[in-house]
Amino acid sequence: MHYVYVIKSSKKNWNYIGFTSDLRKRFHEHNQGKAGVTKSYRPFTLVYYEAYLSERDARKREIELKKRGQQKEFLKARIVDSLKIASSQPAVDQPPASGWSAVG
Repeated sequence: MHYVYVIKSSKKNWNYIGFTSDLRKRFHEHNQGKAGVTKSYRPFTLVYYEAYLSERDARKREIELKKRGQQKEFLKARIVDSLKIASSQPAVDQPPASGWSAVG
């Protein structure tokens, strides 16, 4: 599987959209400071993700969310409550172990 995900900083009001083929590993890397762009914003909470069988589809979606403001705003509107909840909860080092589904 390939994933497009949104993580929210617990330190600052900042969200990051990314792509990965190993969501658990990538989430851990973000929280360990091993991802350069997000290093100074950690710790993070996983707020949302989409799963794709096709790597190409996942990469296209990531680019769409990063480059097209309208798509990003649509997603933010869809997950507004999840973003609020993430702001009020302490970050965890691992995403949920089971029941992986989009939050929101």
